Amino acid sequence: MYIAEVDSGFGEDEWREFVTSQGFGHLVAAGRGRAVPVVVPTQFVLDGDEVILHLVGRNPILEAIEEQPRVLMSVAGDWAFIPSAWKAIGDEDPLLGIPTTYYAAVQLEGGATVVSDPGEVAAILHRQLAATQPELEIADPLDAHEAQLRTIRGVRIAIAQVRAKFKYGGNLDVEHREAVIAELERRGRPGDLAAARHTRRRIDGSG
Repeated sequence: MYIAEVDSGFGEDEWREFVTSQGFGHLVAAGRGRAVPVVVPTQFVLDGDEVILHLVGRNPILEAIEEQPRVLMSVAGDWAFIPSAWKAIGDEDPLLGIPTTYYAAVQLEGGATVVSDPGEVAAILHRQLAATQPELEIADPLDAHEAQLRTIRGVRIAIAQVRAKFKYGGNLDVEHREAVIAELERRGRPGDLAAARHTRRRIDGSG
């Protein structure tokens, strides 16, 4: 993905917070000799320097990972369309504004390991549930669902490279970004409010 300098991430804390808040992305495996890569939408957990997830054992991406373990987890969100008139302030002609889309995107690249041992799969499931429903107690997956665990595969991705993009008006001066923030907050959709927060945070330089 192309990342203009003004859209570069502020650092590890920024991309980690975003990826953790999303918890859902597209796992991409190129395999070998395939016309197109295999792409799977999936939940995941960012666990230290690993991405962990589970898939049904029949998922075709597992074969592609066996062919070539280098994979990519693509995470994008907190997006909002910015109409052209929103970028006009003062005496500027709103007809001359340039529309755009604000969004964040992080790509995590690394080597994937497929896990088939029921105990290891259970550990991945337990870690995912601890992240997605921490308020609820759960039975030990290995004790409660051992038969089902044999039909599931865990995947661990050791993160080797991170590309982070936060496209929130970094090419504009503060006054124009403040005008966009006001419009985002006025429209008030969930994506708008998230984009407004990102834009404000990056104006403040807080990463």
